[in-house]
Amino acid sequence: MPTQKGLMPPVTPAASRRPTVAACRLAVAVGLLLPLPACLVGPDFQKPSAPVSEKFLKAAGPAMSESKDYRDWWKSFNDPVLNRLIELAYTQNLTLLSAGTRVLQARAALGIAIGEFYPQSQEGVGSLGYSGQSRKDPFSNPLAPRYFWRDDLGAKIAWELDFWGKFRRGVESADAAYLASIATYDDVLVTLLGDVTTVYIGIRTTQRQLEVARDNVVKQRKALAIANARFGGGASSKLDVYQAQNVLGQTESAIPQLQIQLDHGLDALRVLLGMPSESLNALLSGSRGIPVPPQNVAVGVPADLLRRRPDIRAAELAAAAQSAQIGIAEADLYPAFSLTGSFGGAASTVPHATLGDVFTAKGIAFGFGPSFSWNILNYGQITNNVRVQDAKLQQLLVDYKNTVLNAQKEVEDGLSTFQNSQKQVADLRRSVAAANAALRIAITEYNLGTRDFTTVLTAAQNLYTAQNDLAIAAGNVSTGLTAVFRALGGGWQIRGANEFVPPAVQDEMRARTDWGDVLPPAGQPQPPPPGLPSSEDIGPRVRAPQW
Repeated sequence: MPTQKGLMPPVTPAASRRPTVAACRLAVAVGLLLPLPACLVGPDFQKPSAPVSEKFLKAAGPAMSESKDYRDWWKSFNDPVLNRLIELAYTQNLTLLSAGTRVLQARAALGIAIGEFYPQSQEGVGSLGYSGQSRKDPFSNPLAPRYFWRDDLGAKIAWELDFWGKFRRGVESADAAYLASIATYDDVLVTLLGDVTTVYIGIRTTQRQLEVARDNVVKQRKALAIANARFGGGASSKLDVYQAQNVLGQTESAIPQLQIQLDHGLDALRVLLGMPSESLNALLSGSRGIPVPPQNVAVGVPADLLRRRPDIRAAELAAAAQSAQIGIAEADLYPAFSLTGSFGGAASTVPHATLGDVFTAKGIAFGFGPSFSWNILNYGQITNNVRVQDAKLQQLLVDYKNTVLNAQKEVEDGLSTFQNSQKQVADLRRSVAAANAALRIAITEYNLGTRDFTTVLTAAQNLYTAQNDLAIAAGNVSTGLTAVFRALGGGWQIRGANEFVPPAVQDEMRARTDWGDVLPPAGQPQPPPPGLPSSEDIGPRVRAPQW
């Protein structure tokens, strides 16, 4: 620590040269120590094995076992309105924007971890104070003035060497966490694309159901008119009129319920598009009807999911980040070696001195040297912390395998919905055709008096049920194919080298904080992992300090 000027013993010329010799010796020692190969405690992460089938069980018929580019899978519906909605959701969805800001957080955290390689504490210090000494203190200097000013100015540095790989493991963990944040962003994007498509198909399906209901209301009103006419002519009783009114009322009551369903779908679409409550008529006016899917879909093999699905990559990277935490915890079992030093000046207003002497050679004070610390009596806390970190890793490895299993399940579920709904549509089309013919014949025979009105009502109810079921089944075909594409993990590739947050948000963040290179300058893409395409999420274990 700096000493009060005027209270130091005289320094001889020989003594003044000793710190220089010591400094040289320390420099040599440091120069020999730093190049030594340091240890790296803790396990090196190994990619976990995953329970993967050789092929999908339902990869037959319309589902082909071949791989294709799923980048723009929604375009297979050939619906320009859907294409436009996807573009808007990608640029405006707030959940995706939130995931993008988490990527920036992880990138900044990586910069913090890389900074641990260098001196962890670097301080410029200074103080100015007025002191008064007690004359009753046995440790006070009776020759020193009782009242004086004192100033200090200098710098301190402390550098814990990464002898056991603690800080390298920290960078490894932060690096994997950063890549996991990108994979999570991609997973949010895949979910968003699937949600927009599913909600849009639901809107079109509900609109078709409303058309069916209104068309059947017209048909049933005609049947009611016939019943009224026959009752007025004395050809039938009032029973036919009441029955016709009952069936008509049931069909009419379905319209408000369908309208509620449609309104909910539109509200959900607005949220996905990041839009306030306003009319979507202009956006939805470009096309009509339920989007028609292709007859076949290429699903590849389950092993492709490990490469393509971002949630699987995120689960693997989360395990990699946790694996490095074991090494960080284990490093605490060993001694920590550090270099510390201070350099500055101290002066006071004691006799024959001034505060300005802090800038002179006589006012210089310094000290430096190596040190170590070793927590040897930790009562098993460090060892148990290592065990905690290992148990967390094991949990994440299990979660990874579970993610792989669920990915295959989702593909199989989507294929089942897609294939069986196609069969259901074919059956219901025949049913609708038969119900239409039955209603025409029933009305004709009722007018001729050869059939009772119950036959007409049954035919009308059957027709409405078949047409409504056909609309639902047609929507399920498109929804099932959407589920297949979502489960295959396609669509995230559209981000390419795009920025994770839009320019307007970047400008807002730059105006508030100096982001440096963590947030690239306007017009420049986000930096990809070094030496790898921007679409890959697998980086080196330790990155260069580029943030």
